[in-house]
Amino acid sequence: MLKHKFLTTSIALLAVGTLTAQEQEKSLYIKGNALLAPIGVINVGVEKQLTSKITLQGDVLVSPWKSFAGHEMQYYSLSAEGRYYFNQAFKGFYLGANIAVAAFNAQKWSYWSDSPTTDEFGRTFITSNLYQKGYSYILGITAGYQFRLSDRLNMDIYGSIGSSQDFYKGYDRVSGDRYDVAKKYNKSGEIIPYRGGIMISYKLK
Repeated sequence: MLKHKFLTTSIALLAVGTLTAQEQEKSLYIKGNALLAPIGVINVGVEKQLTSKITLQGDVLVSPWKSFAGHEMQYYSLSAEGRYYFNQAFKGFYLGANIAVAAFNAQKWSYWSDSPTTDEFGRTFITSNLYQKGYSYILGITAGYQFRLSDRLNMDIYGSIGSSQDFYKGYDRVSGDRYDVAKKYNKSGEIIPYRGGIMISYKLK
């Protein structure tokens, strides 16, 4: 009877110890985008291991430029992403499902021309003086590859593409007038690449 209790207790302690060890093995990384940092765009995140092949990442992006090369480029976003690694967490190829929200005061690349444009009221604007201010909801997929640089450092190369639902108002930089005719917000939806870069990750545990 005493041996049976001892054996039962030992197995229970071993099971608890194993579960504790497995929990401790779940890694946590902080990361920063080395590709965007040189142009003053901040993109940092945290990636937490959930299982042997699944992680959860949250990241923020801040582009504070009121003017960059003559174009508005203020952009702020927050995203959450679930990732599935085909090999093991933080190693090799992975696919992810991403959801993001963003606020922007920026000029679309299609507005960089200096050609004149006329609205339905007969007003004429120079296209390169027009910019957009609003917010977006984005749902997309991510593909990437992560590999180890050292015991605590990883490199994560990735890109995301998805459906962006945008709500914005358009303004003329010179007069301050709205160039669009919507009473409130213009609405547009498009499939675009919206995230990407090279993240350098540091293992906290």
